[in-house]
Amino acid sequence: DVDECADSPCKDHQYCLNTDGSFSCKACDASCIGCTGEGSDKCKTCASGYMKEDEKCTDIDECNLPEKVCVKENQDCVNTSGSYKCVCSEGFEDKDGTCVQT
Repeated sequence: DVDECADSPCKDHQYCLNTDGSFSCKACDASCIGCTGEGSDKCKTCASGYMKEDEKCTDIDECNLPEKVCVKENQDCVNTSGSYKCVCSEGFEDKDGTCVQT
């Protein structure tokens, strides 16, 4: 078997898996920018919204940062994978970018 992966035939956001007589390109984990294999522990660099923790790229909880990210009145922060979103608190709805009581 020839190791086709030695020539790095895959794209930047993929890793190469050598198979008997062939190879396949697999997508890197969403937390990675470039990788050497499957999973968040094989990242070359962590993607935006992720940080290296215990040799893995883990999600940064922007909602628990000392500096508030959702600053409008009656607004709550919801952490998402690699990011966050600001939503109106319960009992409020978004009206032209402002959270007003429902």
